Amino acid sequence: MSVRIAHNLKLLAQHTAGGAPNLGEGMAMKIKDGRRYMYIAHEHGPAAFSIFDVTEPSDPKMLWQKPLPHNRVRGNSLAMHGDLLLMAYQAYDPGGKPAGFQVYDISKPAEPREITFFDLSGADDHSVGVHYVSFMDGRYAHLCASHPDFVPNHKDDNQFYMIVDLADPSKPTEAGRWWLPGQRKGDKEPPLEHHVPPALHFGMRPHHTLSYPERPDRAYIGYIDAGIIILDITDKARPKMISRLDYHPPFPGFTHTVLPLFNRDLLVVTDEATGDHGLDWPKRCWMVDLRLETNPVMISSLPTPRDFGDLHKVGGRIGAHNIHENETEPGAAKLENTVASTWFSAGLRIYDITDPYRPEEIAAFLPETPQGQRGCRISDVFVDDRSIVYAADRAKGGLYVLEYIGKRPLN
Repeated sequence: MSVRIAHNLKLLAQHTAGGAPNLGEGMAMKIKDGRRYMYIAHEHGPAAFSIFDVTEPSDPKMLWQKPLPHNRVRGNSLAMHGDLLLMAYQAYDPGGKPAGFQVYDISKPAEPREITFFDLSGADDHSVGVHYVSFMDGRYAHLCASHPDFVPNHKDDNQFYMIVDLADPSKPTEAGRWWLPGQRKGDKEPPLEHHVPPALHFGMRPHHTLSYPERPDRAYIGYIDAGIIILDITDKARPKMISRLDYHPPFPGFTHTVLPLFNRDLLVVTDEATGDHGLDWPKRCWMVDLRLETNPVMISSLPTPRDFGDLHKVGGRIGAHNIHENETEPGAAKLENTVASTWFSAGLRIYDITDPYRPEEIAAFLPETPQGQRGCRISDVFVDDRSIVYAADRAKGGLYVLEYIGKRPLN
């Protein structure tokens, strides 16, 4: 294991996930009987998700792996609460199957048992299933989903926000949905205008759909080319928009993650880098003031990695992607003054945001590029309550297990 950059992060182990090292953007930890289990989705085939024992972080062990049913579907996202695991499936081809999410019983952590499949497939030209799922409270799943009855005005706007009730895990039931007015054919509002240049356009649709037990009446959504959206979901059947902060243009699109820090009246927001060699730069991680939730205001961005100029020449994507999301389960770090952020070929960066107007980089990790790929693809991160950091490469690097050794605590 060779390392290019390691500042306040010590590499403990690397695991290539049994020959399926393309780990995606779904990471969850379960603690049971003194052992720690890590569930990680894969970016694409041959696997849907893998289970690791990370009790001893210097010696992660893969315990179980779920293969994809075929190569025209991806299982990019998963979410966990208690003894339930949800695994998202999105078809590459409209009308393809499986398209929806699988519900698993993980009371035996390394032996998932299928309970049911929530099917959103349809023989049409727009329905592809679920791209992202979150499940913070163990009752409601929050999805970026498509549905056969949702026909978009623009082909790239084919997914919307859906809430699914899992009070009975064997019978998931749609509780509500929301989309931008004008997104769907038949809306009384005119079709949405797309202002992002075609080369950088990814659609007016949700990506991350986060709702936390601290505020079960709110959903925080990265709506890709439509920016940041905050919803009132007090009535799950009738979500209402509280505010929208759309900064595309002048910045290129793809708002990805909107993470609320409730005790600080802040949002941490990422824009996903998608262009090779940074063609879509700048894709940043933003700090947003949320003291008045009807009018969120950008106040700063996390600093550009100091070695960005050289890394920009390596190739592959470079810029922000995802952050540690403060999962609610035991074992997950709850970070309010720290942000752990992934930057693809600029690696993993950790920031002190004690002063949100002047964030500072306090740790960094970048391995040497795995053989056979252009630039690293560090795309997701999970921090546990031991200050162990798990960084996932979505191409060939697999899982990197790191120990934070900086003097300032991760909190």
